[in-house]
Amino acid sequence: MIIDDHNHPEWYGNDLKKFLANMDENNIDVTWLLSWEAPIDEYDPKYNRITPPTSGPYGPIPFEYCLKYKECAPERFVLGYAPDPRRPDAIDRLSSAIDMYDVRICGELKVRMMLDNPDAIRMYRFCGEKGLPVLVHIDYEIPGGTRYPRPNYWYGGGIEALERAIAKCPETNFIGHAPGFWSHISGDELYDKTTYPKGKVLPGGKLIEMLRKYPNLYCDLSAGSGCNALTRDPEFAVAFLTEFQNRILYGRDYFDSIHQDFLNSIRDKLPPGVLDKIYSGNALKLVPLH
Repeated sequence: MIIDDHNHPEWYGNDLKKFLANMDENNIDVTWLLSWEAPIDEYDPKYNRITPPTSGPYGPIPFEYCLKYKECAPERFVLGYAPDPRRPDAIDRLSSAIDMYDVRICGELKVRMMLDNPDAIRMYRFCGEKGLPVLVHIDYEIPGGTRYPRPNYWYGGGIEALERAIAKCPETNFIGHAPGFWSHISGDELYDKTTYPKGKVLPGGKLIEMLRKYPNLYCDLSAGSGCNALTRDPEFAVAFLTEFQNRILYGRDYFDSIHQDFLNSIRDKLPPGVLDKIYSGNALKLVPLH
């Protein structure tokens, strides 16, 4: 069984029909379908090319689109929803979504906010009580930036903000994602200098330290950032996947097979059963299918 722990509806021009066909082509049984809620001035306008044209006031990927997919193909999707924690009604809206639509994941949380914002901590603790893992996106202010209207697009406030949140919410499971998370696999201190660091993974990576310290921290392999973290140093990837085999989840955040291609290429170098955990076992541990 293969579970994609990170994807979005109406993403990169894929409607429901294309989405389901792509899942079948890549042998994906179930996808965690995640919203992305953020104020319009907090995300790069370039996303307007790859998100729904009627995204509405809550952000580029409203929960309503996730719900539509789920209603049409209930056996193929698990619902994720992350309201902006800074909204005063965030917990009420999440609670309603859990009760009415069986939301199982709080994600994707991708806003220009420190991850240990007090309002966010309150929402994480609520998620812990309800058994929802929280999937977070981290991006640093990379030199060079982008075009108007902002010089860059940072999210989450960095790995230290995530660590503070994890420490304050030991009963909540967190799933880390994106360049600002995965760049910390290495101790080379390139996390705030380039989006996709290259070269051998060096000792001293903050991510490794945190995984050993916090049993409630998990890793989402999705997107170019997760793939780059593994392929930049395949030998290290084998050791990493082996040591943390119980806390790594396969995901895409796109519609290609690059993660599967790499994982399958090193299958013979991994202990038996590791890929089964990454492809579905760990996701099922966090979010059992009904």
